[in-house]
Amino acid sequence: MSGEAQGPLAGVRIIEISSFVAVPLAGMTLAQLGAEVIRVDPVGGAADYKRWPVTEDGDSIYWAGLNKGKRSVAVDMRAPEGQKLIRELIAEAGVLITNVAGRPWHSYEELVGLRPDLIHVEISGRADGSTGVDYTVNAAVGFPLVTGPANLSTPVNHVLPAWDVACGLYAALAVSTAVRHRELTGAGQRIAIPLENVALATAGNLSFLTEVMVGGTERQRIGNSLYGQYGQNFTSRDGVVFMLVALTGRHFRDLTELTGTAKAVAALGEALGADFTDEGDRYRHRDALTGLFTLWFAERSAEEVSAALSQTSVLWERYRSFAEVATDERVTANPLFTELDQPRIGQYLAPGLPISIDGGYPAAVAAPALGDHTAQVLRERLGLSADDIDRLTGSGTVA
Repeated sequence: MSGEAQGPLAGVRIIEISSFVAVPLAGMTLAQLGAEVIRVDPVGGAADYKRWPVTEDGDSIYWAGLNKGKRSVAVDMRAPEGQKLIRELIAEAGVLITNVAGRPWHSYEELVGLRPDLIHVEISGRADGSTGVDYTVNAAVGFPLVTGPANLSTPVNHVLPAWDVACGLYAALAVSTAVRHRELTGAGQRIAIPLENVALATAGNLSFLTEVMVGGTERQRIGNSLYGQYGQNFTSRDGVVFMLVALTGRHFRDLTELTGTAKAVAALGEALGADFTDEGDRYRHRDALTGLFTLWFAERSAEEVSAALSQTSVLWERYRSFAEVATDERVTANPLFTELDQPRIGQYLAPGLPISIDGGYPAAVAAPALGDHTAQVLRERLGLSADDIDRLTGSGTVA
């Protein structure tokens, strides 16, 4: 497999000890960039091996989705001999990514003695070492209290595990830069990425925290409106909901002309003392503006709305379900997606790396079954004989 690898990270070998989203996503991203990623799991699988959604036979669609293109080794991580094997694999590869923290046997201190130029990337819940997952971190940084309808008094969690995704991509970036650093200096790196810090950094970078520190104001719930700009959802006569965004003066002018409200908007601006060429005024008076635009959408079918909007500069899209998206040409005719025959799961269109490199997208590669490559990896990377592997298998140390 490693001999066939292509991409900017071809020749880089990585051991992954992980579960759930952040590190599996990092490992898959690195594999899609050409690295050889060997995921090492306990015999029987880690906590995410059977995670929903699953097939009728109980195979995890979720696990297959986040482990495409990797090799799989299954080892008894509680057995001293199993731990020794994993340490040797890490030392041979030179890169470890993990979110299974607090295990002294694969800590940086333990491993750097075996491989002085080791790259050791560990994702934790919080910087103080305490635990945290996406949904508890999200609760702690403020987003659920500004998500949802304006009149709601309870928190609203978003469905997307945003901090896991961002953390996984930061981890992939960290490995890539650390590999480059090692090539230039010969030195490895110890890298820690607390999930909570990723969320806090994002909240700070996007000014959610800064506006409190600087202006003493706190972001409020505004439903589906767009903060600081004019953006709102509208419903057609036949019940289809559209999201519209007018970021620029041209967008807003086109929206008023489309809906036949240019004169009414001008009169509203005069009555309110507002300048609707200013995005701040469009945001402040969003409810009044929405009241003017709503009737135009309510009087037209979704097909009519789509056709009319397509002739303008307004940014728009209709809300779609996952079932609609899965059969839409955005997926079926998109070179990002290729037909994948995933053992135990079936055939489906699977995304590769969402980055076009020299005009093409690295295609999806099927995820392994647990332990598919155990014997092969032990033979290739540690030089174990067939008798050695038979003995380890017989004792239950590997599977």
